Amino acid sequence: MKYSELTEKIIKAAYTVHNALGFGFLEKVYQNALAIELKKTGLDIGTEFPISVYYEDKIVGQYVSDIIVEGKVILELKAVKQLSEIHEVQLVNYLKATDIEVGLLINFGHSVKVKRKVFSKRNL
Repeated sequence: MKYSELTEKIIKAAYTVHNALGFGFLEKVYQNALAIELKKTGLDIGTEFPISVYYEDKIVGQYVSDIIVEGKVILELKAVKQLSEIHEVQLVNYLKATDIEVGLLINFGHSVKVKRKVFSKRNL
């Protein structure tokens, strides 16, 4: 799998954060803690990364991803009881709008749940 070694490090960091904090905090708390944990492992990360959506070379929408790791993996973080399809669609749309092909949807609910999404523009 593409970037499997990197995504394994990210998932391990997510479990470390969840084990320390438990569940019940807002997404921003988990985002800040995960950023700290990822930096401790030496990974290059960016938080609140702007994503622009283009249509006919014009910006038609702007979003902000939670974390981008090594410029290769987008992290979309949630702190909800259960993930829904719209959360997965949101992550895939972020991948479509960037040159990044791999994304992880991480839910810090009662336990950590991770969904891996891959989108290649070569498939278009």
